[in-house]
Amino acid sequence: MVDAAKPKRVQPTVRQHDLAEELKRQTGQLAAINSVITAVSQSLDLNVTLQTALEAVLSVIPVEASGISLVDEAAGELVLRAQRGWKHDFVTKPMRIKLGQGLSGQAVINDEVVVTGDPSNDPRLYVPAFTAEQIQAQALAPMHARGKVVGILSVMSYKPYQFDTNEVHVLQAIADQVGLALDNARLYESVREEQSRLQAVLESTADAIIATDNYGIINLVNQAAETLFQVDVDVIVGQPLRDAPLPPLISKKLREIATHETTTGQTFEVVLENGRCLAAVVSPVYSENQLAEQQTDGWVAVFQDITHLKEAERTRLQFIQTAAHDLRNPLAVTLSALTMLHKTWKNPTDTQQEVFNIALNGINRMQDLIDDMLNLEHIESGVDLRHEPMNIPDLLERCAFDMGPILQRKDQRLTLEVDLSLPPFQGDQRWLYRALMNLLSNAHKYTQRESSIILRAGEHEGNLFIQIEDNGPGIPVEAQARLFERFYRVRRTEEKVPGTGLGLAIVKSVVDKHNGRVFVQSEVGKGSVFGMLMPYNAEASE
Repeated sequence: MVDAAKPKRVQPTVRQHDLAEELKRQTGQLAAINSVITAVSQSLDLNVTLQTALEAVLSVIPVEASGISLVDEAAGELVLRAQRGWKHDFVTKPMRIKLGQGLSGQAVINDEVVVTGDPSNDPRLYVPAFTAEQIQAQALAPMHARGKVVGILSVMSYKPYQFDTNEVHVLQAIADQVGLALDNARLYESVREEQSRLQAVLESTADAIIATDNYGIINLVNQAAETLFQVDVDVIVGQPLRDAPLPPLISKKLREIATHETTTGQTFEVVLENGRCLAAVVSPVYSENQLAEQQTDGWVAVFQDITHLKEAERTRLQFIQTAAHDLRNPLAVTLSALTMLHKTWKNPTDTQQEVFNIALNGINRMQDLIDDMLNLEHIESGVDLRHEPMNIPDLLERCAFDMGPILQRKDQRLTLEVDLSLPPFQGDQRWLYRALMNLLSNAHKYTQRESSIILRAGEHEGNLFIQIEDNGPGIPVEAQARLFERFYRVRRTEEKVPGTGLGLAIVKSVVDKHNGRVFVQSEVGKGSVFGMLMPYNAEASE
C-alpha cells in the first residue's frame, strides 16, 4: 500500500518577492502622503501649518532636518519661514535668498526637485550660510499652488544619504500638498487680517453701523450704534430687523428700503424722539454666485448724528434773519420818508420825479433782494423742511389763480395741462409753491404782451414732472448752463427786466431738496421751457 504524497511547500519566487516589496513600499508612500495631507489640513493658522508640515515630512523621509521657504514676490526672494532639526537658527532673523541663487533658488527658477550630496562640494551654486550646518545630503522640492511655485520644501541629512527616485517622488507629492495647504493658510491669514482691520475701523468710527443678511437678520452692530441707540450687541445680533429694539422711525424706514428692489444706496434723515437728527445711508451688499446671477447678500446702514449741523444751520439762519430785520428797518424808514416827501410835492419837475422813482425802485429792489436771500438760505439749510403729501393739481390751480392779476397786466394767457389723476406727492408744499411762482413770474416778465404761457404736469417713469412753456425771446445756448446760478442774469435782458438774480437759484434749491433736478430747453426766437423732475419714491431731504 502506497502512502498518499504529502503536499510540497512552494517557495515564492524572487519576482513575487519583489512585487510584494514594491506594493508594500507604494502602500507606505501613499500612507505617508495621506498622513501629511491629514496633518496640514487640520489648521488654517499659517505658523501651525508650517510646523505641522515639517514634522509630517520628517516622519516619512528618514532624515534629520527639514525647512520651508516661501516666495516673497515683491522682494524677489525666498524667505525661510520654518525649520526643524537644524543646528543653527535661521528663522528668527529670516534667511533670505535671491531667486536664482543657491540650490533653493535653482529649484524655484527651474521648477524641479534638486538633489545633492555635500553642498560644499556641489559644483552648482550654494548658500555659504549652510557651511556651518555641515549638511551631507539635501533634497529641495518646489511647492505649487494656483499654478505657480510658492515656496520650497527641503529635507536634509547630516550624514551621507542617497535619495532614491521614489523618495523624490514622495517628496514632490508632499511638497505640493503642503504648498496648497500653506496657500490656503496664507489666504486665511490675509482674510483674518482684513477682518481685524475692518473691525478696528468699525469700532473706531463715530458713525453708527448696522448690517443685516439677506433674510433681514442683524449680523453686525458696532460700538457707536450700541451707544447711539442704547442697545446691547449681544442681544440685538441674531435678531430679525423687525424685532430689533431700535427707534420706531429707524426700523420702519429700514424695513421699507429692504423690501424694495434697488441696486443703489438710499439716504434719508430722521429726527428721534430725543430731538437728535440722524442722516442715514442704506446700501445693498452683493455677492457673486457662479451658479446664479448677482444677488443681494444683505444691507448695511450707516447713521451719522448731524444734530450739531442742524443747530449750526438754525443759528446761521437766525443770524441772517436778524440781519435782514435790521436792514428792513432803515429801508422802511427811508421808504416812509420818500413817500412823505413825494406827498409834499405839489408840482414836481420831471427831474425830481425821475430821482424819486430811482430811489423808490432801489429801495424796493433791496427789499426783494433781502427776501430772496432769506428764502434761499432757508431752503438750503433744510431747517423745518416738511415731508407731507400734497395734491399737485390743486397746487397748480392755486398758482394759476394767484398769478391771474399779475398776468392781466400784460394781457397774458395761462393754460393748464395737468393730469388730474396724479397721485399725491411727498414734500414741502410751501417751498414747491414758491418755486412754481418764481417760474411763472419769470415767464411773465420775459414774454411780450398778449403772449401765451402753458403750465404742464404729469408722471413719467415714477417721476413728477412740471414744466412752464412760454413763447418769449428765448435764451442763448451759452447762457443756459448758468441760468440757475446765484445772481446770474442774461446780459441782454438784465437792464430791461427787474430782478434780483436769485429766483431760479431758489427754484433749483427747492427741487434739489426734493431729490430732483431742474432743466431748461430754449432757442433764441422760439421761447423757453423751464421744468422740474422729482421722484415720487423719495422724500424731501433736509
